[in-house]
Amino acid sequence: MMKILLLGEYSNVHNTLAQGLRQLGHRVTVISNGDFWKDYPRDIDVSRQPGKTGGIRLMLRLWALLPRMRGYDVVQLINPMFFELKAERLFFFYRYLRRHNKKVFLGAFGMDYYWVHECITRRPLRYSDFNLGDTLRTDLPALRERHDWIGTAKEQLNRMIAADCDGIVTGLYEYHVCYQPLFPAKTRFIPYPVRMPDDYSTQRAKRSKVVFFIGINHERSVYKGTDIMLHAAMDIRSRYAHRMKLLLAESVPFDEYQQMMDHSDAILDQLYSYTPAMNALLAMSKGIVVVGGGEPENYAILDEQELRPIVNVEPTYDSVCHEIEQLVLHPERLTLLKQQSIDYIKKHHDFVKVAMQYVEFWSES
Repeated sequence: MMKILLLGEYSNVHNTLAQGLRQLGHRVTVISNGDFWKDYPRDIDVSRQPGKTGGIRLMLRLWALLPRMRGYDVVQLINPMFFELKAERLFFFYRYLRRHNKKVFLGAFGMDYYWVHECITRRPLRYSDFNLGDTLRTDLPALRERHDWIGTAKEQLNRMIAADCDGIVTGLYEYHVCYQPLFPAKTRFIPYPVRMPDDYSTQRAKRSKVVFFIGINHERSVYKGTDIMLHAAMDIRSRYAHRMKLLLAESVPFDEYQQMMDHSDAILDQLYSYTPAMNALLAMSKGIVVVGGGEPENYAILDEQELRPIVNVEPTYDSVCHEIEQLVLHPERLTLLKQQSIDYIKKHHDFVKVAMQYVEFWSES
């Protein structure tokens, strides 16, 4: 049995992993801010209140929590920015964790220096949040992230942790190809953990229209390609109003978001991705078809030879239009894709199976 501390949260990854680890008999503590407004469950809350006083209060709370962040067999950080503090302040907390626990691991699950830097320099991906082929993206969110992570204290923090920690876990193919060449001896790809819902269904509701769902986060709409996917979906809906319905969720709380998703046949998610991330994986676990990232590399890293549940799109308006239209014109495809989606999650992302992979990696490192 291990004593494990999971610090920070991204889209329910650590909360779900903790559930799997507990089923295996390990003692787990999750300390996080719940991933901001998404408010995922955690054992100890460290969310930050607005303003300068919010930062001071958070610092005081973290200082008070220091005795409860020591004596673990494993500590895993969700990101180099594992607390809502400036990077300059996180050096102290990392060194404290390193000094007072047996092993520390870094999660490569989202935005960080190596993701930004590799996508704009080595460019291991045909397209990403930062490049389309050899052309660098110049939309404001992409430029803001580059400015935030390149040549800053965040870069220094990320580089220090990556070099010093016992191991790095990559959650998607995209992040793996950025980290693995640089840290081959300590990087391991492990799929995201998903807990199957109790009420998933492989059968499509008997309705005349194919129902598509898309979540809109206005701050990240251009960055994630949601603007293009929404434009394509609305154009196809105008052409096939009698055969297609479109549900929009605009920056709603997670519970409400899920309820809206539950009434759909297919979800439009992340135009520039190669792989389904947590939002798409959650939809697949419910028997909802994902239109988004399902490139061959995604199946290859999982060694998946048969299942092809994801409706893959190229990062273009025309590609999204084509795939949506094909589903509208051929709704009989949905039954197989729904079944394959559920089978895919059970096979590769079951939260207990994934927890076992983590324990193996932590033990070996």
